[in-house]
Amino acid sequence: MQTEKEETRKSFKQRLALKSSLAKETISEFLGTFIMIVLGCGSVAQTILSRGHAGGVITINVGFAMAVVMAIYVTGGVSGGHINPAVSFAMCVFGRMKWSKLPFYVGAQFLGAFVGAATLFGIYYDGLMSFAGGKLLIVGENATAQIFATYPAPYLSLGNAFADQVLATMFLLLIVFAIFDSRNLGVPKGLEPIVIGLLIILISSSLGLNSGCAMNPARDLSPRIFTALAGWGFEVFTAGNNFWWIPVVGPMIGSVIGGLLYFLLIEIHHPDPEPDFKAKQSEDKQEKYELSVIM
Repeated sequence: MQTEKEETRKSFKQRLALKSSLAKETISEFLGTFIMIVLGCGSVAQTILSRGHAGGVITINVGFAMAVVMAIYVTGGVSGGHINPAVSFAMCVFGRMKWSKLPFYVGAQFLGAFVGAATLFGIYYDGLMSFAGGKLLIVGENATAQIFATYPAPYLSLGNAFADQVLATMFLLLIVFAIFDSRNLGVPKGLEPIVIGLLIILISSSLGLNSGCAMNPARDLSPRIFTALAGWGFEVFTAGNNFWWIPVVGPMIGSVIGGLLYFLLIEIHHPDPEPDFKAKQSEDKQEKYELSVIM
């Protein structure tokens, strides 16, 4: 027989527990994106504020990838761990998520990224204030705006920058679709986030030179808005020849191209599954499927 204390505890938990699956998924996406920004951009902050003594390009690439991995492990079983509007959009385009959920996912992702940027600013506030005599700069050797958002290399044109973001996100989604394709080689259940992390390390190491390889509108725009409000000024939107829209629009287009390429070149050519396999697939659809990410 349950004690009064146990019943009270159970009742309290029941009152706190959300009943709406959409509410659970929305909170999950908020939390996952928050984790990604604090820990991912944190690896950038540690490198810049230490002037390279406590980090570098390797720790940034690995740190951001591991931030994505941990965010997916926290949220993957609830919302799929998209933590990226481009991923959520592609999932809707290819019928893997209902369009009605998209505004909630995207809104949560943008809000989570903004709160994550504010949290990171607070944690490194003293470091930022001592780095360049209290000045919050966007360009130059003492620039710190790139801790939060991506900025293009001096040589990069807008056309090249746009192609860069489209291509990087295309590879991201193409390979994510492959990872979760049960009729391809696939990945052992539970290890998908690790493989996603390795994918991000690969893309960052091969396509990150031009503009930092954002591949995620929420990861880039929300922290950029925060920096504009926190003291860097609205020049964060005009820097790099008004570069700011590239990591927002480019990934949305690239994600659809990547999903379409996988669908047209690989997925539709799978042989028809056996009846037993069809039954298993039907059962699998009850579980959360899409993960995914990035930076």
